Amino acid sequence: MLPHTQEQPFHRTMTQTEQPAQRPSRNGKGTSSKYEQILQSAGQLFLQQGYERTSMSQIAQLAGVSKGSLYNHFENKADLFTAFFEECSRTRLNTLKSVSQAPQPDLRTALEQAAATIISLMIDPEAIGLYRIVVAEANEFPNLADTLWHYGVSRTLTGLSEWFAEKHAAGQLIIKDIDLAAEQFLTMCQTRIIHRSRLSLPVDTSQASIDGVASMVADSFLRMYAP
Repeated sequence: MLPHTQEQPFHRTMTQTEQPAQRPSRNGKGTSSKYEQILQSAGQLFLQQGYERTSMSQIAQLAGVSKGSLYNHFENKADLFTAFFEECSRTRLNTLKSVSQAPQPDLRTALEQAAATIISLMIDPEAIGLYRIVVAEANEFPNLADTLWHYGVSRTLTGLSEWFAEKHAAGQLIIKDIDLAAEQFLTMCQTRIIHRSRLSLPVDTSQASIDGVASMVADSFLRMYAP
């Protein structure tokens, strides 16, 4: 049995590494309202039209800036998509950090809360839209897959690995391959709800349904790695 120790929130640990600062513009003046306006406009068009069908001219027009101003902030469309994806990822990681600030009573509760939060974030319409863009267009634009992995999956796995390594060192988990355990946890979180949501299949996305999957994830993970 696991000791019922006071468990520090998973979300705080998960976001300690690789927190991206706001990207400065190429003119060295730092971030600006115009920069944010461009990002928002680009994101809107990417999600509506996909990557290939969105042009820099369309983004500049929607953002209300000249193409010269657009290129002063971003070298090309790939750079702009990466910046938008990075901002989305940063926002989600900050959400993970802010959820459940109070310590959880035990490791199982912390695992369940972590799983529920991951599921909720991954079925957010924006997250689903970005995932579909990458899957649909990565063969033609390989940089999209690199962006998804680096700014989304990799950072999440890094946070999970660090968290599980702490629990292993404390004797609360016995894990030989920390990185594999992180991938297993993230994969289990995608059971049922996330896969169906990505494919627009009927699925119950209520909080009760999310909590049910999260409970399964926590129990399954502990069956594999509890002392």
